[in-house]
Amino acid sequence: MSQPPGAAVSLAEAPPAAQPSKPLAAQRVQPLRRPGRWIATAVALVVVAQIAHGLATNPFYQWDRFRYWFLRPTVLDGLLVTLEVAALSALLGLIGGVLLALARQSGSPVLRAVSWTYTWLFRSVPLIVVLIFLYNFSALYKTLSLGVPFGPAFVTFDESKLATDMTVAVIGLGLNEAAYAAEVVRGGLLSVDQGQHEAAAALGLPKGYQFTRIVLPQALRSITPNYVNQLIGLVKSTSLVFYVSLLDLFGSVQTMGSTYPGDIVPLLLVATVWYLILTSAVSVVQFYVERYFARGATRTLPPTPLQKARAALTAFRTRLRGEAAV
Repeated sequence: MSQPPGAAVSLAEAPPAAQPSKPLAAQRVQPLRRPGRWIATAVALVVVAQIAHGLATNPFYQWDRFRYWFLRPTVLDGLLVTLEVAALSALLGLIGGVLLALARQSGSPVLRAVSWTYTWLFRSVPLIVVLIFLYNFSALYKTLSLGVPFGPAFVTFDESKLATDMTVAVIGLGLNEAAYAAEVVRGGLLSVDQGQHEAAAALGLPKGYQFTRIVLPQALRSITPNYVNQLIGLVKSTSLVFYVSLLDLFGSVQTMGSTYPGDIVPLLLVATVWYLILTSAVSVVQFYVERYFARGATRTLPPTPLQKARAALTAFRTRLRGEAAV
C-alpha cells in the first residue's frame, strides 16, 4: 500500500540506509591488517627458539665447564688487564684525537699537513702491524735521548727497559685510536653551524670561550655516539695485545685453551660473554651521555629503559580495561 505524499514513515519501516548508526563510543576501529609483519615475526621467533634450543641442549658447548671457567682468577686477571689497556688507550687516543683535529683546522699549513699525514698513515696500517712494529722497536733504536736536535743528548734512556708489554700495548692502541678519534672530533666540530661561529665572533667573545662554551657543547652531540662506537671497537681490539706477549682476557683464554684443549669451546664462550658485558656497559653509558647532551636540542628527552617499561605496562593495562569495558 503506497503512502500519500508527505505521510510520515515509521522508524521500523524505514529502509536500512536510513537506520541511525551506532554511537561513536560503541564503535571499534579495526586495526590495519599486516600479514607480512606477522609472518616475519613468526619466522624470527622460530629462528630464535631454534638457536636457544641448540645452545641449551648441544653438549658440545659444555656449559658446566663454562660456569667453572667464568670467574676463575686467571680469567679475571686477564679481564683487569683488558680494562686497564682499554682505559689508558682510550684516554691517550682521545687526547691525541682532539689535538690532531685542532691541528687539522689550524691556520698553519705545516700543522694541517702533519695531522693529515698521521691520520692517513695510521688508518692505512693494520693495528696488528703497528703493535708488532712497536714490540720490535728496540731492534731499530737501542736508546732514546733528549737533547739539542742534531746535537748533544742530555738524557738517554734504554728503550728495552721502557718498552714493557703494557707500554707497547697502550701506545700502539692509543696511536691507532687517535687517528680515528681525530676524524670523529673533526666531524663533530664541522657539524656546528657556521652561524654559531659568526655570532660568537660578532659578540667579541674570545676564541677559547667560543670553543669551550659554544662550539664544543654542540659538537659533543655528534661526537659522542661516533666516539663510543670507537670505544666499543677499542675494547674488542685489545684482544690483539696477546700477540705482544700481554695476557689480557683473550690471551688468558687462549693460554688456558692450549693447556686444556678439551675446554676450548667453553673458554671461547667465556671470552665472548665477557666482551658482551663490557660492550653493553659502554652502550649504557653512551645512552645516558647522549641523553645528557640532548638537553636543549629536543623538546622531550628520550625515555630511559625503565620509563619505556613503565609506559608499556601502563598501555597494556589501559588496553585490557578498554577491552573489558566493551
